[in-house]
Amino acid sequence: MNLRQVDHIAIATDDLPGAVRLFQDVLGGTFVMGGDDARKAIRTVQVGLPHVKVELMTPLHDGSYLHRYLQRHGPGFHHMTVFVDDVLATVAEVEVAGFETVDVDASHPAWREAYIRPRSGFGTLVQLVQTDRRWDVGKPGMTAAHVLAGDIVWVDHQVWWRHEAPEPSGVGRRGQG
Repeated sequence: MNLRQVDHIAIATDDLPGAVRLFQDVLGGTFVMGGDDARKAIRTVQVGLPHVKVELMTPLHDGSYLHRYLQRHGPGFHHMTVFVDDVLATVAEVEVAGFETVDVDASHPAWREAYIRPRSGFGTLVQLVQTDRRWDVGKPGMTAAHVLAGDIVWVDHQVWWRHEAPEPSGVGRRGQG
């Protein structure tokens, strides 16, 4: 397996403005990207800190999987995303080593993913991702304030201004990393 890098750690919260205030305003993080993912019914803000990117996640409504997660577990650490060279080969290696993977989706070249289940990952949900894009830089002019206002959306693994966003292609199911 060729692990390229840890891309981010994700934190689930029901207070996204408060979390942005802490990680960006108080701790001095830099907005990277974010937006609403209608397919997953979540809003995310990614903030870069020295040597780590933090993804702050909140549900868009009560029907979101993340709302149910927060009801069961409360706010806090949700997952860690690591970039690999070949997600399907990595899944095979992880499973041969005795660890269980789920939700393998290699349908979109920008974001091929699988997860190591928390019960198999010592309580940690590990997202394995193969990608052909850079995820450490956002689009010029987009800010956390735009995300918090609902002005930015994820469509087909790209961030868009809501008023310019195309219809989703239906390929893949993941809106962002």
